[in-house]
Amino acid sequence: MANGSHRAGKASITLPNNPTMNTPASSATHTDVPTLVLRPDWRFLLAHPAHFIALGAGSGLARVAPGTSGTLWAWVAFLFMDPWLNDIGWASVIVLGFLIGWWACTVTARHMGVADSGHIVWDEVIAFWLVLWMVSPSGLLAQFAAFALFRLLDSVKVGPMAWADRHFKGFGPRGGFGILFDDILAAFCTLLVVALWRF
Repeated sequence: MANGSHRAGKASITLPNNPTMNTPASSATHTDVPTLVLRPDWRFLLAHPAHFIALGAGSGLARVAPGTSGTLWAWVAFLFMDPWLNDIGWASVIVLGFLIGWWACTVTARHMGVADSGHIVWDEVIAFWLVLWMVSPSGLLAQFAAFALFRLLDSVKVGPMAWADRHFKGFGPRGGFGILFDDILAAFCTLLVVALWRF
């Protein structure tokens, strides 16, 4: 699924059992020491397809405000894809993107050793695509307002977003689902505010 990195300040950092990302320890003990990836780079991005997806094709590598960077990338991608997709196409993209992203976020979080890194931005991408699709047709000004509102709600994490953020933590499929779920809830809250405003 804040300013700068909306999850960086409270990311759960543990040492999962992940042989593919371990570094060798001393030859005396022959034990593996997991590597925490707190600031992923391009090498990490390209090391696994899941990394490329979860990090938003590189938009999540931003050192400042990766969540905002990922959401901006989603906006630009939407503008390019929208002329070619009808409602069925967008529904398919979002559902498939959620399912693939669930896998990608689960794998990437485990490889990073951080349960909910702010650099994982596929949650912002899918959630904001949902917002833009539902408010279409709309002009750039309306889309910018939706962007600002979504980022605010995703950052402050109150109400249902706070509940999801507390209850879906850790590594594995549950944690990967949680990364996406709180942003989907932020998207629905954004759409609710937009609907009330239009009404």
